[in-house]
Amino acid sequence: MKIVADLHTHTIASTHAYSTIQEMVAAAKEKNLYAIAITDHARQMPGAPGAYYFESLSLIPKEYNGVRILKGIEANILDFEGNIDCEEPLANQLEWIVASMHGNIIKDTPSIEKCTNAYLQLAKNKNVNVIGHSDTVMYKYDYEKVIPELSKNGILIEINNSTFNFKKDSMSNCVEIIKVCKKHKARIVVNTDAHFSTYVGNAEPTLQVLKELDFPKELIVNASIETLQSYMKEKNIEI
Repeated sequence: MKIVADLHTHTIASTHAYSTIQEMVAAAKEKNLYAIAITDHARQMPGAPGAYYFESLSLIPKEYNGVRILKGIEANILDFEGNIDCEEPLANQLEWIVASMHGNIIKDTPSIEKCTNAYLQLAKNKNVNVIGHSDTVMYKYDYEKVIPELSKNGILIEINNSTFNFKKDSMSNCVEIIKVCKKHKARIVVNTDAHFSTYVGNAEPTLQVLKELDFPKELIVNASIETLQSYMKEKNIEI
């Protein structure tokens, strides 16, 4: 099993990442990926690029060196009502929106009930494509309640490879999420969350776990060009 697209990556526009868009695309080409999504951090993240950066992503070609470039953003979930810092009209100008909880953004004290409500409200947001790294220990939620709702609304649950590389305390949550997704036939996406070009497309630890859990390949949206393009058509994203 492999991934054909890396759909959560960061460039030097997010000032804690260290490669340019061209370097990230070159890495995707080297890995023979069909697509890469450039998803720099939205405005509430310290060091995030300004609004004009995202508004100008249309200047980047749809395809470069044979790699489809999806213009996107990693939006911050701002509160436990599921609001994010990527509203229309900007959301309509982007092709790919990952929404994530980050510890330096939400000021209120988390609980499973609060986080569950945040994701249930976010499930109603038609602009969101992916829930990012939701295995974070601090923001655990009721997987049985939330995952079916996200799935019903066409939102993918991300299995983030950085969990297995850098966030060992979240691994058990990640495995639980995978099992619930399998139970409910919820579609997932395997991403690297790469902040440097050499990480692009390197999702082997995650893919090994999915193999061990006998997770259906057809539920991994970026496991084949066909399943990814089918999802893109569903979301009216140009192929």
